[in-house]
Amino acid sequence: MTKIAKIIVFCVLAVVLPFMAGAQRSGYVISPKNGEVAVSEQYVREVVDHLCAESLGGRATGSRGAAAAAAWIDDQFDNAGLEYRGGAYLQGFKVGGSLARNVIGVIPGKTSKVVIVMAHFDNLGNLGGSFFPGADSNASGVAALLQLVKMFAYMKECHKTYDASLVFVALDGKEKDQAGAADLWARIRDGRLGFSPSDISLVVNLDQLGSTMSPITKGNPDYLIMLSEEATGRRSMLSNAEKSQHIGLELGYDYYGSKDFTKLFYRNISDQRVFLENGIPSVMFTSGITMLNNKPGDTPDTLDYPVLIKRIRLIFYYLDKVL
Repeated sequence: MTKIAKIIVFCVLAVVLPFMAGAQRSGYVISPKNGEVAVSEQYVREVVDHLCAESLGGRATGSRGAAAAAAWIDDQFDNAGLEYRGGAYLQGFKVGGSLARNVIGVIPGKTSKVVIVMAHFDNLGNLGGSFFPGADSNASGVAALLQLVKMFAYMKECHKTYDASLVFVALDGKEKDQAGAADLWARIRDGRLGFSPSDISLVVNLDQLGSTMSPITKGNPDYLIMLSEEATGRRSMLSNAEKSQHIGLELGYDYYGSKDFTKLFYRNISDQRVFLENGIPSVMFTSGITMLNNKPGDTPDTLDYPVLIKRIRLIFYYLDKVL
């Protein structure tokens, strides 16, 4: 290409590309593919590393480390331009004699409908002189939550408005009988967050999402488990998103074929429990329990970040369909 030709091409691009970007942002071409722009494996790693730092002490509910983690997540919500309810992102509640905090941010939709996406950030802290970093449980879920925040915030920048509002919640108190989820439910029930239980279309819980140590099929690390009621979990939307985007994840809809363990993890020991007890459709995304969970060895270097990114991308496309 001659020098003159290069100059002509540069000038044409200088005119056309801003026009194309403007068209995309003004609503002419808005595809969920736009959300991929915000995907960053480096950011996901940084979230996990930050939450697992010894300076946060393992993020035990009500501890200084948990308070510092909540404040940092608050900053992430603020940087993404999320709206808050009740005057602040941070929503405090008591657990025993300690103050715990949920972090709640909103991307408004066009209707009164609401989809809640949540992940707990607390962990075991320090026990018996041992530090529990809680990388998979559940820094991985929070990293997925914050990456989804960035993706949907970018969709908003592109002038995409969904029917339902997205309510992102980083929960404290999971290790204290799911106290954070219970407080969240109480605020919704009492109308303190600006919507009612009947407005909730779906609750999506992200809990232990970063490991590939417990695959559905032996030897295949590319998988994702979604626990839900068959009638309300919108499983076809997940499988259709996987097929259309060719992400390459094997999907499972129970806990390794066990009815008892599926019931245990879906209905009893994770944060969607209170919503299920009150008749709210809920799903849980997980990569399963490993031998490192709730142990000092649950460290950032044990996670499979490329697969975690695949899971986040699929959950994003699933939510795009749900909304």
